[in-house]
Amino acid sequence: MTNVYKKIEIVGTSPDSFAKASQVAIDKASESLHGMNWFEVTEMRGRIDGGKIVEFQVAMKVGLKLD
Repeated sequence: MTNVYKKIEIVGTSPDSFAKASQVAIDKASESLHGMNWFEVTEMRGRIDGGKIVEFQVAMKVGLKLD
């Protein structure tokens, strides 16, 4: 059996952690996408305000298995 996948890029954010930002992105994407099978984190960054980390951002590629 062979499979074909489509890759999309999404970005999640969270004030708590990179892990939470990743989960937020997958949770939201799963509301409108089906067949998500894997993900690959491509970037991790954040936002600083007043010398404090106030937001974590994760860019990721998500593999969708085509029907």
